[in-house]
Amino acid sequence: MNEAYPAMTRSTPTPITCTLPAKPFRVALVSDLIEEKWPSMELVSDMLLENLELQHSSEFVATRLRPHMQRRFSCIPVSQAGPFFNNVDRFINRFVDYPFWLQRQMAGFDLFHVIDHSYAQLVRTLRAKPTIVTCHDLDTFGCILNREQQRSPRWFRAMTERILDGFRQADHVIAVSAATRDEILRHGLFSPHQVSVVHNGVHPSCSPEPVPAADAEADRLFPDLRGARWLLNVGSTMPRKRLDVLLQVFAAVRRKLPGIRLLRVGGPMTPAQQQLARDLEVENEIVEAPPLTRDVLAAVYRRADLLLHTAEAEGFGLPLIEAMACGCPVVATDLPVLREIGGAEVAYCSLMDFDAWTQTIADLLIERVQQNGARELRRKRAIAHAARFSWPENARRTAQIYREVLLSEKLASPLTAGYSV
Repeated sequence: MNEAYPAMTRSTPTPITCTLPAKPFRVALVSDLIEEKWPSMELVSDMLLENLELQHSSEFVATRLRPHMQRRFSCIPVSQAGPFFNNVDRFINRFVDYPFWLQRQMAGFDLFHVIDHSYAQLVRTLRAKPTIVTCHDLDTFGCILNREQQRSPRWFRAMTERILDGFRQADHVIAVSAATRDEILRHGLFSPHQVSVVHNGVHPSCSPEPVPAADAEADRLFPDLRGARWLLNVGSTMPRKRLDVLLQVFAAVRRKLPGIRLLRVGGPMTPAQQQLARDLEVENEIVEAPPLTRDVLAAVYRRADLLLHTAEAEGFGLPLIEAMACGCPVVATDLPVLREIGGAEVAYCSLMDFDAWTQTIADLLIERVQQNGARELRRKRAIAHAARFSWPENARRTAQIYREVLLSEKLASPLTAGYSV
Protein backbone atom coordinates (compact mmCIF):
# COMPACT_ATOMS: atom_id res chain seq x y z
CA MET A 1 0.00 0.00 0.00
CA ASN A 2 1.11 3.56 -0.69
CA GLU A 3 2.95 5.10 2.27
CA ALA A 4 0.53 8.02 2.10
CA TYR A 5 -2.04 5.87 3.87
CA PRO A 6 -0.54 4.47 7.11
CA ALA A 7 -1.72 1.07 8.25
CA MET A 8 -4.76 1.02 10.58
CA THR A 9 -5.17 -1.75 13.17
CA ARG A 10 -7.74 -3.01 15.69
CA SER A 11 -7.76 -5.83 18.23
CA THR A 12 -9.03 -8.34 15.65
CA PRO A 13 -6.42 -8.41 12.90
CA THR A 14 -8.76 -9.73 10.19
CA PRO A 15 -7.91 -7.79 7.02
CA ILE A 16 -10.54 -6.36 4.73
CA THR A 17 -10.28 -5.52 1.06
CA CYS A 18 -11.35 -2.10 -0.13
CA THR A 19 -11.99 -1.58 -3.81
CA LEU A 20 -13.58 1.27 -5.67
CA PRO A 21 -17.12 0.60 -6.94
CA ALA A 22 -17.78 -0.30 -10.58
CA LYS A 23 -19.93 2.79 -11.13
CA PRO A 24 -17.91 5.64 -12.69
CA PHE A 25 -16.92 8.42 -10.35
CA ARG A 26 -18.07 11.93 -11.14
CA VAL A 27 -15.06 14.25 -11.42
CA ALA A 28 -15.36 18.03 -11.67
CA LEU A 29 -12.57 19.89 -13.47
CA VAL A 30 -12.80 23.29 -11.81
CA SER A 31 -11.44 25.67 -14.44
CA ASP A 32 -10.52 29.34 -14.80
CA LEU A 33 -13.18 31.84 -15.76
CA ILE A 34 -13.01 31.88 -19.53
CA GLU A 35 -13.30 35.66 -19.55
CA GLU A 36 -9.88 35.90 -17.89
CA LYS A 37 -8.27 34.56 -21.08
CA TRP A 38 -5.40 32.40 -19.82
CA PRO A 39 -4.53 30.25 -22.89
CA SER A 40 -2.20 27.91 -21.01
CA MET A 41 -4.84 27.11 -18.39
CA GLU A 42 -7.45 26.60 -21.11
CA LEU A 43 -5.06 24.18 -22.80
CA VAL A 44 -4.55 22.11 -19.64
CA SER A 45 -8.29 21.98 -18.96
CA ASP A 46 -9.16 21.09 -22.58
CA MET A 47 -6.53 18.37 -22.92
CA LEU A 48 -7.27 16.71 -19.59
CA LEU A 49 -11.01 16.67 -20.25
CA GLU A 50 -10.57 15.31 -23.77
CA ASN A 51 -8.18 12.53 -22.74
CA LEU A 52 -10.14 11.48 -19.66
CA GLU A 53 -13.16 11.09 -21.91
CA LEU A 54 -11.18 9.13 -24.50
CA GLN A 55 -9.30 6.79 -22.16
CA HIS A 56 -10.98 6.64 -18.76
CA SER A 57 -14.71 7.22 -19.25
CA SER A 58 -15.58 3.79 -17.84
CA GLU A 59 -14.02 4.81 -14.53
CA PHE A 60 -14.44 8.60 -14.40
CA VAL A 61 -17.10 10.87 -15.82
CA ALA A 62 -15.34 14.24 -16.09
CA THR A 63 -17.20 17.54 -16.35
CA ARG A 64 -15.70 21.00 -16.66
CA LEU A 65 -17.12 23.45 -14.12
CA ARG A 66 -16.94 27.24 -14.29
CA PRO A 67 -19.58 29.98 -14.17
CA HIS A 68 -19.67 32.96 -16.48
CA MET A 69 -18.12 36.14 -15.15
CA GLN A 70 -20.69 38.62 -13.90
CA ARG A 71 -19.87 42.13 -15.12
CA ARG A 72 -20.88 44.70 -12.53
CA PHE A 73 -18.38 47.53 -12.87
CA SER A 74 -16.21 46.90 -15.92
CA CYS A 75 -19.16 47.61 -18.22
CA ILE A 76 -19.39 51.18 -16.90
CA PRO A 77 -18.21 53.53 -19.70
CA VAL A 78 -15.57 55.39 -17.71
CA SER A 79 -12.36 56.19 -19.57
CA GLN A 80 -9.01 55.37 -17.95
CA ALA A 81 -10.71 53.61 -15.01
CA GLY A 82 -11.44 50.50 -17.07
CA PRO A 83 -8.56 48.34 -15.77
CA PHE A 84 -9.46 49.19 -12.17
CA PHE A 85 -13.11 48.25 -12.63
CA ASN A 86 -12.12 45.09 -14.53
CA ASN A 87 -9.95 44.01 -11.58
CA VAL A 88 -12.80 44.73 -9.16
CA ASP A 89 -15.05 42.47 -11.21
CA ARG A 90 -12.36 39.76 -11.32
CA PHE A 91 -11.96 39.92 -7.55
CA ILE A 92 -15.71 39.67 -6.84
CA ASN A 93 -16.17 36.83 -9.30
CA ARG A 94 -13.20 34.82 -8.01
CA PHE A 95 -13.80 35.26 -4.29
CA VAL A 96 -17.58 35.68 -4.01
CA ASP A 97 -19.52 34.55 -7.07
CA TYR A 98 -17.46 31.48 -8.01
CA PRO A 99 -17.42 29.93 -4.49
CA PHE A 100 -21.17 30.54 -4.09
CA TRP A 101 -21.90 29.00 -7.50
CA LEU A 102 -19.57 26.07 -6.86
CA GLN A 103 -21.17 25.25 -3.53
CA ARG A 104 -24.42 24.52 -5.37
CA GLN A 105 -22.63 22.01 -7.63
CA MET A 106 -21.06 19.93 -4.87
CA ALA A 107 -23.74 17.26 -4.56
CA GLY A 108 -23.27 16.22 -8.18
CA PHE A 109 -19.62 15.15 -7.92
CA ASP A 110 -17.39 12.73 -6.02
CA LEU A 111 -14.06 14.52 -6.55
CA PHE A 112 -13.01 18.05 -7.49
CA HIS A 113 -9.87 18.93 -9.41
CA VAL A 114 -8.90 22.63 -9.41
CA ILE A 115 -6.94 23.04 -12.63
CA ASP A 116 -5.16 26.28 -11.69
CA HIS A 117 -3.55 26.81 -8.27
CA SER A 118 -4.33 30.54 -8.46
CA TYR A 119 -7.99 29.53 -7.99
CA ALA A 120 -7.17 27.45 -4.90
CA GLN A 121 -9.34 29.66 -2.68
CA LEU A 122 -12.18 27.51 -4.04
CA VAL A 123 -10.87 24.53 -2.05
CA ARG A 124 -12.21 26.26 1.08
CA THR A 125 -15.69 25.74 -0.37
CA LEU A 126 -15.03 22.12 -1.34
CA ARG A 127 -13.69 20.69 1.93
CA ALA A 128 -16.57 18.25 2.19
CA LYS A 129 -15.29 16.43 -0.92
CA PRO A 130 -11.88 15.06 -1.99
CA THR A 131 -9.99 17.87 -3.74
CA ILE A 132 -6.89 17.99 -5.96
CA VAL A 133 -5.09 21.12 -7.15
CA THR A 134 -2.67 21.35 -10.06
CA CYS A 135 0.21 23.68 -9.19
CA HIS A 136 1.93 25.24 -12.20
CA ASP A 137 4.37 27.38 -10.19
CA LEU A 138 4.55 29.25 -6.88
CA ASP A 139 4.61 32.71 -8.44
CA THR A 140 1.07 33.38 -7.17
CA PHE A 141 2.25 33.04 -3.58
CA GLY A 142 5.46 35.03 -3.94
CA CYS A 143 4.45 37.93 -1.67
CA ILE A 144 3.77 35.45 1.17
CA LEU A 145 6.56 32.92 0.66
CA ASN A 146 9.21 35.52 -0.15
CA ARG A 147 8.06 38.55 1.83
CA GLU A 148 11.42 40.30 1.79
CA GLN A 149 11.81 39.98 -1.96
CA GLN A 150 8.24 40.76 -3.01
CA ARG A 151 6.59 43.55 -1.06
CA SER A 152 2.91 44.05 -1.83
CA PRO A 153 -0.01 46.09 -0.50
CA ARG A 154 -1.80 44.69 2.53
CA TRP A 155 -5.00 43.98 0.58
CA PHE A 156 -3.01 41.97 -2.00
CA ARG A 157 -1.28 39.93 0.70
CA ALA A 158 -4.67 39.22 2.33
CA MET A 159 -6.04 37.98 -1.00
CA THR A 160 -2.96 35.82 -1.58
CA GLU A 161 -3.15 34.39 1.94
CA ARG A 162 -6.71 33.30 1.23
CA ILE A 163 -5.64 31.53 -1.97
CA LEU A 164 -2.69 29.91 -0.18
CA ASP A 165 -4.92 28.80 2.69
CA GLY A 166 -7.21 27.06 0.21
CA PHE A 167 -4.24 25.53 -1.57
CA ARG A 168 -2.91 24.00 1.65
CA GLN A 169 -6.30 22.41 2.35
CA ALA A 170 -6.17 20.29 -0.82
CA ASP A 171 -5.99 16.53 -0.34
CA HIS A 172 -3.37 16.19 -3.06
CA VAL A 173 -1.31 18.43 -5.33
CA ILE A 174 -0.23 17.71 -8.89
CA ALA A 175 3.00 19.57 -9.68
CA VAL A 176 3.72 20.06 -13.38
CA SER A 177 7.46 19.52 -12.87
CA ALA A 178 9.86 18.04 -10.34
CA ALA A 179 11.29 21.54 -9.85
CA THR A 180 7.84 22.83 -8.85
CA ARG A 181 7.34 19.87 -6.52
CA ASP A 182 10.71 20.50 -4.87
CA GLU A 183 9.81 24.15 -4.32
CA ILE A 184 6.48 23.18 -2.73
CA LEU A 185 8.29 20.83 -0.37
CA ARG A 186 11.04 23.34 0.38
CA HIS A 187 8.44 25.79 1.66
CA GLY A 188 6.81 23.05 3.75
CA LEU A 189 3.41 23.48 2.12
CA PHE A 190 2.69 19.73 1.87
CA SER A 191 4.17 16.39 2.90
CA PRO A 192 6.02 14.51 0.15
CA HIS A 193 3.32 11.85 -0.16
CA GLN A 194 0.75 14.57 -0.98
CA VAL A 195 2.56 15.85 -4.07
CA SER A 196 2.87 14.05 -7.41
CA VAL A 197 4.67 15.18 -10.57
CA VAL A 198 2.64 15.00 -13.77
CA HIS A 199 4.21 16.72 -16.76
CA ASN A 200 2.15 18.66 -19.26
CA GLY A 201 1.92 17.37 -22.79
CA VAL A 202 2.41 18.61 -26.33
CA HIS A 203 -0.74 19.65 -28.18
CA PRO A 204 -1.49 17.33 -31.15
CA SER A 205 -1.18 20.29 -33.52
CA CYS A 206 2.54 20.59 -32.70
CA SER A 207 4.14 18.55 -35.46
CA PRO A 208 7.03 19.03 -37.90
CA GLU A 209 4.74 18.00 -40.75
CA PRO A 210 3.22 20.79 -42.88
CA VAL A 211 -0.46 21.65 -42.53
CA PRO A 212 -1.39 23.57 -45.70
CA ALA A 213 -4.27 25.61 -44.30
CA ALA A 214 -2.43 26.62 -41.12
CA ASP A 215 0.80 27.31 -43.00
CA ALA A 216 -1.06 29.52 -45.48
CA GLU A 217 -2.69 31.45 -42.63
CA ALA A 218 0.69 32.01 -40.96
CA ASP A 219 2.03 33.38 -44.25
CA ARG A 220 -0.99 35.67 -44.59
CA LEU A 221 -0.68 37.01 -41.04
CA PHE A 222 3.06 37.66 -41.21
CA PRO A 223 3.97 38.60 -44.79
CA ASP A 224 6.86 40.78 -43.56
CA LEU A 225 8.66 37.67 -42.33
CA ARG A 226 8.67 35.82 -45.66
CA GLY A 227 12.19 35.07 -46.77
CA ALA A 228 13.69 36.61 -43.63
CA ARG A 229 15.56 35.01 -40.77
CA TRP A 230 13.57 35.51 -37.62
CA LEU A 231 13.46 34.61 -33.95
CA LEU A 232 10.36 33.68 -31.98
CA ASN A 233 9.27 34.34 -28.41
CA VAL A 234 6.07 32.80 -26.99
CA GLY A 235 4.69 33.76 -23.60
CA SER A 236 3.07 36.50 -21.57
CA THR A 237 4.59 39.87 -20.76
CA MET A 238 4.61 39.37 -16.98
CA PRO A 239 7.84 40.43 -15.22
CA ARG A 240 9.27 36.94 -14.68
CA LYS A 241 9.29 36.32 -18.44
CA ARG A 242 12.04 38.98 -18.61
CA LEU A 243 11.18 40.55 -21.92
CA ASP A 244 13.75 43.21 -21.02
CA VAL A 245 16.43 40.53 -21.40
CA LEU A 246 14.80 39.30 -24.61
CA LEU A 247 14.92 42.79 -26.14
CA GLN A 248 18.54 43.37 -25.14
CA VAL A 249 19.57 39.99 -26.53
CA PHE A 250 17.68 40.67 -29.75
CA ALA A 251 19.37 44.06 -30.14
CA ALA A 252 22.79 42.46 -29.60
CA VAL A 253 22.08 39.72 -32.16
CA ARG A 254 21.01 42.33 -34.71
CA ARG A 255 24.32 44.13 -34.26
CA LYS A 256 26.08 40.87 -35.08
CA LEU A 257 23.68 39.67 -37.77
CA PRO A 258 21.72 42.57 -39.28
CA GLY A 259 18.41 41.67 -40.85
CA ILE A 260 17.19 39.38 -38.07
CA ARG A 261 13.54 39.98 -37.04
CA LEU A 262 11.60 38.99 -33.90
CA LEU A 263 8.05 37.67 -33.68
CA ARG A 264 6.33 37.98 -30.30
CA VAL A 265 3.36 35.73 -29.48
CA GLY A 266 1.51 36.24 -26.21
CA GLY A 267 -0.05 39.70 -26.13
CA PRO A 268 1.20 43.24 -26.74
CA MET A 269 4.24 44.45 -24.86
CA THR A 270 3.75 46.79 -21.92
CA PRO A 271 4.49 50.53 -22.34
CA ALA A 272 7.80 50.05 -20.49
CA GLN A 273 8.80 47.18 -22.79
CA GLN A 274 7.83 49.21 -25.86
CA GLN A 275 9.96 52.11 -24.62
CA LEU A 276 12.93 49.80 -24.13
CA ALA A 277 12.51 48.53 -27.70
CA ARG A 278 12.60 52.14 -28.90
CA ASP A 279 15.66 52.92 -26.80
CA LEU A 280 17.41 49.88 -28.30
CA GLU A 281 16.27 50.95 -31.78
CA VAL A 282 14.63 47.60 -32.53
CA GLU A 283 10.96 48.56 -32.30
CA ASN A 284 10.51 48.40 -36.08
CA GLU A 285 12.07 44.92 -36.23
CA ILE A 286 9.54 43.34 -33.87
CA VAL A 287 6.25 41.88 -35.07
CA GLU A 288 3.57 41.35 -32.42
CA ALA A 289 1.14 38.56 -33.26
CA PRO A 290 -2.62 38.69 -32.78
CA PRO A 291 -4.27 35.78 -30.92
CA LEU A 292 -3.46 32.58 -32.82
CA THR A 293 -5.22 29.24 -33.09
CA ARG A 294 -3.23 26.20 -32.00
CA ASP A 295 -2.75 25.09 -35.63
CA VAL A 296 -1.40 28.48 -36.71
CA LEU A 297 0.87 28.68 -33.66
CA ALA A 298 2.33 25.31 -34.69
CA ALA A 299 2.91 26.68 -38.20
CA VAL A 300 4.73 29.65 -36.66
CA TYR A 301 6.96 27.30 -34.65
CA ARG A 302 7.80 25.39 -37.85
CA ARG A 303 8.78 28.58 -39.65
CA ALA A 304 10.92 30.20 -36.93
CA ASP A 305 14.69 29.92 -37.01
CA LEU A 306 14.90 29.75 -33.20
CA LEU A 307 12.68 30.03 -30.14
CA LEU A 308 14.09 32.29 -27.40
CA HIS A 309 12.84 31.73 -23.85
CA THR A 310 14.33 34.30 -21.45
CA ALA A 311 12.25 33.69 -18.30
CA GLU A 312 13.94 34.03 -14.91
CA ALA A 313 11.49 31.58 -13.29
CA GLU A 314 9.14 28.92 -14.65
CA GLY A 315 6.90 26.15 -13.44
CA PHE A 316 7.17 24.10 -16.63
CA GLY A 317 8.08 25.91 -19.87
CA LEU A 318 5.48 24.71 -22.35
CA PRO A 319 6.82 26.68 -25.37
CA LEU A 320 10.06 24.65 -25.19
CA ILE A 321 8.47 21.30 -25.93
CA GLU A 322 5.94 22.78 -28.36
CA ALA A 323 8.75 24.32 -30.40
CA MET A 324 10.83 21.14 -30.23
CA ALA A 325 7.87 19.02 -31.36
CA CYS A 326 7.63 21.24 -34.43
CA GLY A 327 11.36 20.95 -35.16
CA CYS A 328 12.29 24.46 -33.99
CA PRO A 329 15.59 24.80 -32.06
CA VAL A 330 15.42 26.45 -28.63
CA VAL A 331 17.71 28.72 -26.64
CA ALA A 332 16.54 29.14 -23.04
CA THR A 333 17.57 30.46 -19.66
CA ASP A 334 19.67 28.01 -17.68
CA LEU A 335 17.08 27.06 -15.04
CA PRO A 336 16.72 23.62 -13.40
CA VAL A 337 13.08 23.37 -14.50
CA LEU A 338 13.91 24.19 -18.12
CA ARG A 339 16.73 21.63 -18.12
CA GLU A 340 14.22 19.12 -16.72
CA ILE A 341 11.82 19.81 -19.58
CA GLY A 342 14.18 20.61 -22.45
CA GLY A 343 16.88 18.07 -21.64
CA ALA A 344 20.07 18.01 -23.67
CA GLU A 345 18.32 19.18 -26.84
CA VAL A 346 18.05 22.84 -25.76
CA ALA A 347 20.90 25.39 -25.65
CA TYR A 348 21.05 27.15 -22.26
CA CYS A 349 22.45 30.54 -21.25
CA SER A 350 22.69 32.30 -17.90
CA LEU A 351 20.01 34.98 -17.74
CA MET A 352 22.24 38.06 -17.75
CA ASP A 353 25.11 36.68 -19.84
CA PHE A 354 24.30 38.64 -22.99
CA ASP A 355 27.51 37.59 -24.73
CA ALA A 356 26.59 33.92 -24.31
CA TRP A 357 23.06 34.50 -25.63
CA THR A 358 24.36 36.44 -28.61
CA GLN A 359 27.04 33.91 -29.54
CA THR A 360 24.77 30.88 -29.04
CA ILE A 361 22.02 32.37 -31.19
CA ALA A 362 24.48 33.43 -33.89
CA ASP A 363 26.06 29.96 -33.96
CA LEU A 364 22.69 28.25 -34.38
CA LEU A 365 21.61 30.65 -37.10
CA ILE A 366 24.87 30.09 -38.99
CA GLU A 367 24.48 26.32 -38.52
CA ARG A 368 21.15 26.46 -40.30
CA VAL A 369 22.78 27.96 -43.38
CA GLN A 370 26.14 26.22 -43.44
CA GLN A 371 25.64 22.85 -41.73
CA ASN A 372 22.38 21.31 -42.87
CA GLY A 373 23.38 17.90 -41.54
CA ALA A 374 23.99 19.18 -38.01
CA ARG A 375 20.77 21.16 -38.11
CA GLU A 376 18.76 18.14 -39.23
CA LEU A 377 20.26 15.93 -36.52
CA ARG A 378 19.44 18.56 -33.89
CA ARG A 379 15.91 18.77 -35.26
CA LYS A 380 15.33 15.00 -35.11
CA ARG A 381 16.63 14.75 -31.55
CA ALA A 382 14.38 17.62 -30.45
CA ILE A 383 11.29 16.03 -32.01
CA ALA A 384 12.07 12.69 -30.34
CA HIS A 385 12.57 14.37 -26.96
CA ALA A 386 9.30 16.31 -27.19
CA ALA A 387 7.42 13.08 -27.96
CA ARG A 388 8.00 12.04 -24.32
CA PHE A 389 5.46 14.66 -23.21
CA SER A 390 1.93 13.61 -24.11
CA TRP A 391 -1.52 14.58 -22.90
CA PRO A 392 -2.74 10.94 -22.94
CA GLU A 393 0.07 10.12 -20.47
CA ASN A 394 -0.85 13.19 -18.44
CA ALA A 395 -4.44 11.92 -18.20
CA ARG A 396 -3.28 8.39 -17.32
CA ARG A 397 -1.16 9.67 -14.42
CA THR A 398 -3.92 12.02 -13.28
CA ALA A 399 -6.47 9.19 -13.31
CA GLN A 400 -4.14 7.14 -11.10
CA ILE A 401 -4.00 10.00 -8.60
CA TYR A 402 -7.80 10.19 -8.65
CA ARG A 403 -7.92 6.50 -7.72
CA GLU A 404 -5.46 6.94 -4.86
CA VAL A 405 -7.25 9.97 -3.42
CA LEU A 406 -10.68 8.33 -3.68
CA LEU A 407 -9.38 5.11 -2.13
CA SER A 408 -7.78 7.08 0.67
CA GLU A 409 -11.10 8.82 1.28
CA LYS A 410 -12.91 5.48 1.38
CA LEU A 411 -10.42 3.97 3.79
CA ALA A 412 -10.75 6.97 6.07
CA SER A 413 -14.55 6.77 6.22
CA PRO A 414 -16.21 5.63 9.50
CA LEU A 415 -17.19 2.31 7.94
CA THR A 416 -13.53 1.26 7.61
CA ALA A 417 -12.02 3.04 10.59
CA GLY A 418 -10.19 0.70 12.96
CA TYR A 419 -9.44 -2.00 10.41
CA SER A 420 -6.20 -3.31 8.95
CA VAL A 421 -5.70 -2.87 5.26
